[in-house]
Amino acid sequence: MTAANRKIIIISAPSGAGKTTIVKHLLYVFPQLGFSVSATSRKIRQGEKNGREYYFVQSAEFEQMIEDGKLLEWQEVYPGSYYGTQVSEVERIATNAQFPVFDVDVVGGLNIKKMYGANALAIFIKPPSYEILESRLRSRATDSEESLQKRLLKAKWELSFEKDFDIIIVNNRLDDAFEQAEKLVIDFLGIKL
Repeated sequence: MTAANRKIIIISAPSGAGKTTIVKHLLYVFPQLGFSVSATSRKIRQGEKNGREYYFVQSAEFEQMIEDGKLLEWQEVYPGSYYGTQVSEVERIATNAQFPVFDVDVVGGLNIKKMYGANALAIFIKPPSYEILESRLRSRATDSEESLQKRLLKAKWELSFEKDFDIIIVNNRLDDAFEQAEKLVIDFLGIKL
């Protein structure tokens, strides 16, 4: 099966909703899934490794990838801070006979869904409330107050897109969200645990 007609899983959410935790869980449970490592021009954070969480590149290199058509999707999330999916990632995962899993922002997720149509399952992870989302982001203690306010403003905007996804999982209790996500993957891909 080629990369273009292979089934894919897209998981999107506002920052702090739990999408990365759910993606990591699915990758642990299902060896049939391969993680699509996004590229970003943001600075690497402590504990991150290039090629594991992201491919960290300079803004100029990212802009060159855009110009060269090497990205499946991309977005300038904050001024000068690019995120995107390289076409080569989908090909790499397909070569390993796995189904790609995308941990992407809401706009990127919807753009990928448009390209893959029925071959893509687009899951939106929703926090139980805006207040709980704010609490989760504050407890991370990774952002300045100014940066946190930008994330919260963006989160309000991203929540307005939940209706455009195939399925919404409300991440109130993590074990329940894991169980719902597992069932969706099993049903969509026709695989077994």
